[in-house]
Amino acid sequence: MDGDAVRERAGELPREPGVYQFEDGGTVVYVGKAVDLRDRVRSYGEPRSRRIRRMVDRADRIDYSITDTETQALLLEANLIKRSQPRYNVRLKDDKSYPLVQLTGHEFPRIEITRDPDPAARARSDGGTRTRGGSRTGPTTSGPRVFGPFTNKTRVETVVKALRETYGVRGCSDHKFADRERPCLDYDIGLCTAPCTGEIDGESYVADVESVVRFFEGETGVLADPLRREMERAAADRSFERAANLRDRLDAVEGFHGGAGEAVASEADERSVDVLGVALEGESATVARLHSESGQLVERDRHAVTIPEGEPDPGGDGRAEARATDTRAGAVLSAFVTQFYAERDLPDALLFSDRPDDGEVLDWLDREGVAARVPGAGREATLVDLALKNARRGASQPDALAALRDALDLDAVPRRIEGFDVSHAQGRAAVGSDVTFADGSPEKANYRRKKLDDRNDDYANMYDLVRWRAGRAAGADVGDARDDRPDPDLLLIDGGGGQLGAARDALADAGWDVPAVALAKDEEVVVTPDGTFDWPDDADHLHVLQRVRDEAHRFAVRYHQTVRDDVSTELDNVPGVGPETRKRLLRRFGSVDGVRSASVAELQAVEGVGEKTAETIETRL
Repeated sequence: MDGDAVRERAGELPREPGVYQFEDGGTVVYVGKAVDLRDRVRSYGEPRSRRIRRMVDRADRIDYSITDTETQALLLEANLIKRSQPRYNVRLKDDKSYPLVQLTGHEFPRIEITRDPDPAARARSDGGTRTRGGSRTGPTTSGPRVFGPFTNKTRVETVVKALRETYGVRGCSDHKFADRERPCLDYDIGLCTAPCTGEIDGESYVADVESVVRFFEGETGVLADPLRREMERAAADRSFERAANLRDRLDAVEGFHGGAGEAVASEADERSVDVLGVALEGESATVARLHSESGQLVERDRHAVTIPEGEPDPGGDGRAEARATDTRAGAVLSAFVTQFYAERDLPDALLFSDRPDDGEVLDWLDREGVAARVPGAGREATLVDLALKNARRGASQPDALAALRDALDLDAVPRRIEGFDVSHAQGRAAVGSDVTFADGSPEKANYRRKKLDDRNDDYANMYDLVRWRAGRAAGADVGDARDDRPDPDLLLIDGGGGQLGAARDALADAGWDVPAVALAKDEEVVVTPDGTFDWPDDADHLHVLQRVRDEAHRFAVRYHQTVRDDVSTELDNVPGVGPETRKRLLRRFGSVDGVRSASVAELQAVEGVGEKTAETIETRL
């Protein structure tokens, strides 16, 4: 786009807060936030740096989303950066995002907390969306509606539960909702009015849903008033525990839209403090975090951050170079704070090595009651120096992942690696595992597992497993929920050339472009599409792959054992053999055939199996 095209598009944008996206052929290349969308986008008509000029020249479309507040724009920007990984934004290698609340577009809408809303809720049929206060997804109010994002997940969960208890909006899946003959447990405990079985008519249910919408649009009394009446009734009935619970819920509700502001903590009240130091190295950075509780350091970690290509050239002048470095450090810290704390509690105070360059981030921290400062001297300055030393050590130490990139001739350092393995017993109880490592460490929250069709074919099983992951990531499989984890930099297949070939076929069929290699167990040989590598046993980059492979294998075997023990067997029909005894028998003898061939004495050696039960097992099997 040239300057005239940008200014023309800006003239079509509203003068409201929100988020804008520059896109190139449908790919998001930059995400930004604005207090006034029209003015902010218009400024790109005359880019102030080479990097921004390249971004604008590359873009062919500008999209936008409207929000009610600057804070909502700040959080939505962080979510979109994590989801799209645009190349011209500072990006934390992290997959956390801020929660949203969605009312689905069903005839009887469902309420849910999500980090990946229905794509229809993000459709831009009128050129933009609203993420709260009307949740506009088009020129009409039909279809799914999304509210948020929000900073405090616990408070969101409390409010959603209170809304369900008050208005009975369903939270069940479509599968659970369909073809029911009687209401489920949610109806019995007062969380749902059971539209699935006609316990409430459609018109009344829609009216209740609209009350929920009114609350998210800012009408706090829609929920606060009935909660207050219920609390007063509980107190009058001397049900003090319930009254206290309702009081806490009411506090959460009244503070949800900012009605109950949080006081800024004084230094004496700062029990939880995070210290952030940043070290820059080319197009990457390392942020080290020290976490202190009640004055004691309890946690240290480092995080890799990608800096957009082509930052402004300082021009060779030493002072200018120092100023540019300061600016880049401030930009990294601004992006890090909003992205890192997406699903983590904010501390009472944040100490920075450099001042974040985004005033809106500092305003947001102030509204959240977080003290933010750059210490000049004293113990706090010492802590910042320690964080900087940790960051520099992380940025300069020999990197096994960089060595892995060089050894495999990859385009980028494989900071995110997913490992795959399958496990079964002669084709029975077949399962697959998908584990995730980030910067060489396991991310167990991002582990996935899948039951596979029972068959004694490792290649077909590996194809199905990788095809399942790739299809959900690439959006090729409509029947499955989209996998919103970041794309890995490398896939590691447990096996040899056959398993790798099956995995690559699955990637090609799904249209998911991710490099993949395999690691065979016996000889520890790395198999790639171009050949094999027999690296030294003490090679750090080989150890990285071995850790991922071994964890994928462990996770698959563990799941296989669970599935194997849970399958229905002939033992279910043996009197005196319950689920626990059946599991013990299968673990001891490996299979029903093993149990069948065991003697009465061997059966009695299993906990819970007496002489009579052992004889019954022998007779029945």
